[in-house]
Amino acid sequence: MNYWKFICATDNAEILTAFLSQLEFDSFEETENGLHAYLPERALNEEFEKQLTQVQQTFPFTFRKEFIKWENWNKKWEDNFTPIIVDDFCGIRATFHEPLENVKHKIIINPKMAFGTGHHETTRLVINGMKDVDFKDKSVLDYGCGTGVLAFLAEKLGASELIGVDIEQPAFENAKENAQLNQMQNIQFFMGTLDDIPTKTFDRILANINRNVLLDSIPTLKQLLNPNGVILFSGILEQDLPIMNQCLSANDLNTQKTLSENNWMMLHVTHA
Repeated sequence: MNYWKFICATDNAEILTAFLSQLEFDSFEETENGLHAYLPERALNEEFEKQLTQVQQTFPFTFRKEFIKWENWNKKWEDNFTPIIVDDFCGIRATFHEPLENVKHKIIINPKMAFGTGHHETTRLVINGMKDVDFKDKSVLDYGCGTGVLAFLAEKLGASELIGVDIEQPAFENAKENAQLNQMQNIQFFMGTLDDIPTKTFDRILANINRNVLLDSIPTLKQLLNPNGVILFSGILEQDLPIMNQCLSANDLNTQKTLSENNWMMLHVTHA
């Protein structure tokens, strides 16, 4: 997938990230001079430009944009991919790295995309949140699966039946490749939305996407969650917590616990 890279000049990248995360940007990178925000090529249209102008009127900033082809995006992330260690709980490396030591659960991926490698706070937060959740013999949905890392960890933690879904074809293909690398046995991957997965319910749902998609998906995810199930939501900024909790409450879901890192949050959610 091709991207537009918005190179934004601002003195407060954190606040600007909060505003832009309400649009269709799907990743951000703070820089010395401001913020880089990445927009899927298909999302750049007249409606988006109106929304961006509204943000500039509320929180002034300047920007220029660069077009990034998919191949270049892949190479940038692969060239800069370093192993990730989350305490002694989970280690993530690429095939071109040396084997990891002193971690309980080891995952290997070929990083052909920017999402789900473990480098971003949102993925690490879910991994940390998974420490305290029982996955033994549970059914799991990895919503917005990216490289498949979270689904792989869930299987290593004992999950018996797993489904991963992502709207992007490169993510779907990469997740299947990485499943073979990790000799996963119980995972099926689908390309598309929640409407494209088999009709069933789940004991555990891992939803690491972005605020707008999560808010739109909460009613459906509630229906997909078994009575004693758990959802781990990530991709949420601290300032998004009130609107998330409002939507959760309206759908009879409760936040039982939160984790945070650098203004990003993970919510451990159950039925009310």
